[in-house]
Amino acid sequence: MISKVQLWGNSLALRIPKFIASQMCINNGSDVEVLLEEEKIIIKPITKKQESLDDLLSRITAANMHHEVDFGEPVGDEIW
Repeated sequence: MISKVQLWGNSLALRIPKFIASQMCINNGSDVEVLLEEEKIIIKPITKKQESLDDLLSRITAANMHHEVDFGEPVGDEIW
C-alpha cells in the first residue's frame, strides 16, 4: 500500500489506513513507538500491561492509604 507523507505543523505526518489501525488496535490518541532500523521506519503500538489486583494492592503503604470517610446516617432508602 502506498501512502503520502504530509506536513503537519513543523512535522511530517503519515496516515495509518483504518484496516491496519484496526488490526493493530491503534485508535485516535493511542501511544506508539517510532523506531528507525536499517533505513526502515517501524511503528509499534504501545500496549499497556494489565495489572493484577495483587500488583495494585502491593503498592498500598501507610503513607498513601486513604482514611475512612463518614457520610453520616442514611437519608433515603439505602439498605446498609
